Amino acid sequence: MIRVALAMLLSAAAVVPAAAETLQLRAGHLIDPGSTTVTHDRLLTFVDGKIVRDEAWAGAKREGGLIDWSGKWVLPGLIDLHTHIADGIGQTNDPAEPLKHSEADTILKGAEMARITLHAGFTTVRDVGVYRGLTDVALRDAIAAGEVEGPRMFVSGGYVTLPGGGGAVTGAPAGTVIGPEFRIGEASTPDEARARVRAIIGGGADFIKLIATGAVLAIGSEPGALELTPEMIQAACDEARKLGKYCIAHAHGAEGIKAAIRAGARTIEHASLPDDEALALALAKEHGTWLDMDIFNGDWIDEIGTRDGWPAEYLRKNRETTDTQRAGFAKAVKFGVPITYGTDAGVYPHGLNARQLRYMVRFGMTPMQALASATSEAAKALGQAELGSVKPGHVADLVAVGSNPLEDVSVLQCVDGVVQGGRLVHRDDAAERCDRWKPKQ
Repeated sequence: MIRVALAMLLSAAAVVPAAAETLQLRAGHLIDPGSTTVTHDRLLTFVDGKIVRDEAWAGAKREGGLIDWSGKWVLPGLIDLHTHIADGIGQTNDPAEPLKHSEADTILKGAEMARITLHAGFTTVRDVGVYRGLTDVALRDAIAAGEVEGPRMFVSGGYVTLPGGGGAVTGAPAGTVIGPEFRIGEASTPDEARARVRAIIGGGADFIKLIATGAVLAIGSEPGALELTPEMIQAACDEARKLGKYCIAHAHGAEGIKAAIRAGARTIEHASLPDDEALALALAKEHGTWLDMDIFNGDWIDEIGTRDGWPAEYLRKNRETTDTQRAGFAKAVKFGVPITYGTDAGVYPHGLNARQLRYMVRFGMTPMQALASATSEAAKALGQAELGSVKPGHVADLVAVGSNPLEDVSVLQCVDGVVQGGRLVHRDDAAERCDRWKPKQ
């Protein structure tokens, strides 16, 4: 039903899938963060949406259309591993906001957020949770079919969470009926966790999202507190692996972080309060577990949440986690823990995803490391070897900017061009793309 509704609602926004014909692109400066190389005046040739040649410019070979980015800095399409596009609605001051929107309304808003995200230069995302279960599967499939314009999506289908925990709809008025579509991942025992994993993957999810600890933006949930038991986390991750998938874990506190790493979680989301920091970082490095730390949006929550009257509990927990998370990020960079690019887009407006790049540089990364986190490193964490690079054999996802991002990564806050799967994305939303919001000093 969700899939049919999406097709009907969005037929006017349908786009043509990447064409099979050859296309060429001239890049004035070409950055490949995974190999840390920068080359100049290159000609890339795409066939069937993949890069087949990278050579010095010697004039167009008339093998198809030519995209002239000779005055631009070009790099792989960006990847955000922590978004909430399919929920569509965005964060408000009402904890029960998801209950106020119909399925059709949620789907339509999610499709628009997908378009905005792609136009901002993010050609691939991992969408890490929806309150109304499996709406993300429908949006992913519509984008893949060319019915909706948006980033390539990998989706979780919902949250595996305790009833009333950090992944549940909380804060609704007494007596509110919360339907089963909002509770597809609720579990209280290891056996229930296994059953929920089977149901969510059976519904089409690409991976499983565990709410291992409490959350900042949930009423009655404390970020440092373990919610799922280690046994439940282990059971869920084991079941996901048995079904050929993987799990990731929302985990702010050290006990949740360590339990998720030991259970085999591929990435740890947030990692804000590692009170046993040395052990948590050592475990992550030993297991090759990526930390996916949203170090930008604390400023947004503090400023905009205060202005718009978000619950005092949200604002308190945000203040208690923002600085410790950023200090932990800096230590993780020095310690050599693998780090990916995840922003929690949806807490702040979609399309501002690149704002986090300058925070990553501010807290210890080089510009090249920050760009790698959002390209080659993110592709590794997704298990998608054909993404995240501008080398032959890789998918032709690219973005262009007017100046050198290795000198100032914030230039990616306003991209000049996007190619996804060998298709030039046409954009008419310059004001939307180039929002210059900065936190108050």
